[in-house]
Amino acid sequence: MPTRQCLVLSHVPFEDLGSLQPELERRGFAIRTADAATAQFPLAELESCELLVVLGGPISVYETDEYPFLRGEIESIHQRLAAHKPTLGICLGAQLIATALGARVYAGSRRAEIGWSPLKPAADSTPEWFAPLLQPGLSVFHWHGDTFDLPSGAQRLASTDLYENQSFMVENFALALQFHPEVTAPGLERWYVGHTCELHQKKISPKQLRIETQKHAPALLTAAEKFWKLWLDYIL
Repeated sequence: MPTRQCLVLSHVPFEDLGSLQPELERRGFAIRTADAATAQFPLAELESCELLVVLGGPISVYETDEYPFLRGEIESIHQRLAAHKPTLGICLGAQLIATALGARVYAGSRRAEIGWSPLKPAADSTPEWFAPLLQPGLSVFHWHGDTFDLPSGAQRLASTDLYENQSFMVENFALALQFHPEVTAPGLERWYVGHTCELHQKKISPKQLRIETQKHAPALLTAAEKFWKLWLDYIL
């Protein structure tokens, strides 16, 4: 039986698949990571792979003059979504999906959402596979200042007190997550270094983030492992 392929579009090396990777490997996926900034779009693998995962990063979707590769990335994601092929976007990846679907992405009117806080379920009924991330007492990790409008035809899955659109799905082929269910406590240590300028600018203490992570990350890891299994069963 041919090996299933997962293509990962990466924007910074330290924002990786995290807790999603073991579940993909357990299912026999061959994972290839492409550096979006230097990729030559369109990518043949992006069109043919069984699953596309678009990860986060510190730039904004609308900064196409400063980062021209975004144009090719957005168009490639648009083509994949038009073909209804399984696609996951996390943080910047979620914003890229929203843009590819014609929705507006813009700087949030409230403060940047960085740290741990719970999700609130959307008013619509929530799919069973999303339920592990909505458990009472569970906090998930956030790191974004931009937000987006809900694309036409998409179903909102979750909100927070600061930003209404935290996740949406499109039928059974696309999932956008503004937050980060994939993070682990060891992995976040790289984020504190990689994003040190932003943390300093916003007067956010890595030490305090680490304390909160030690409190919340174990429960998120357990919930995320259940979520990844259920969602992959659903989408594939």
